[in-house]
Amino acid sequence: MPSLKQLKYLDALARERNYARAASSCRISQPALSMQIKQLESELGVSLIDRTRGSFALTPTGTEVVRRARSILRATDDLVDYARHAERPLAGSLRFGVIPTIAPYLLPHALPLIRSRFPEISLELHETQTEALLDDLSRGVLDLVLLSLPVESPDIETFPLFDDRFLLVTQADDSIDERKRVDPARLSDMNLLLLSEGHCLRDQALSLCRLADSDTLGELGATSLTTIVQMVANGLGVTLLPEMAVDAEVRDDRMMLLRFKSPEPSRKIGLAWRRTSARKGDFLAIGAALKELAAPERALAS
Repeated sequence: MPSLKQLKYLDALARERNYARAASSCRISQPALSMQIKQLESELGVSLIDRTRGSFALTPTGTEVVRRARSILRATDDLVDYARHAERPLAGSLRFGVIPTIAPYLLPHALPLIRSRFPEISLELHETQTEALLDDLSRGVLDLVLLSLPVESPDIETFPLFDDRFLLVTQADDSIDERKRVDPARLSDMNLLLLSEGHCLRDQALSLCRLADSDTLGELGATSLTTIVQMVANGLGVTLLPEMAVDAEVRDDRMMLLRFKSPEPSRKIGLAWRRTSARKGDFLAIGAALKELAAPERALAS
């Protein structure tokens, strides 16, 4: 019978599409990984890797075996989680992922709250973009993620926390009345500065403005809101800023903040975990605590 170790090596190889990188991620030598894959093929009586091509490729059978192997590995991880936490809920290691447009603004408040409320939990933090977080969550690398909803996956369960409204950041101008609300339709006529591709905040801004992701927006290559906001301060354009980031990012009088007309555009912040996870109770308890960080008018009913 195939071993879980062999299935993990196959999963790593399918993910990395390279023997050397897969071996490194599994902390074994490349020859050892290659030998284990061949032994797995022998056990199953099928070819998993197409060795006739110059580059790495799975056979059609290999693709299906990888899919089933990942399901087995996730179920095994969930079984271990259940056994470890059945008698000690809200304790032990929790691998927690956060997207970059939330982490620096919410974590300084969230981490002390979680530590004080759940002192037996040991958090392992991972910060990266949404797609990578969800991939790590599905593979069992992460237990829980904090991100912008919705998540379109039947294997992922979510818990909404609060709405985070968007504001328009522009260079300070005495001729602009800050009390007037901005019509989102006007954004299509402005030089809108956005984060680089891969950030969900970019996609949300494009959706709000009803703009195609085209060359007219420019490719700034900016990966942080701090960079974008400084470009606005220097008169290079305008940007959308989540309300949670205002205190940290807008610190001088070169910029001004404008609110949008009602209904104000916003993003929904929430938690996500594997639907098969045995720690749902822990995640719901953490979610209930994190809701306390939102202003009353932004908190969402569970």
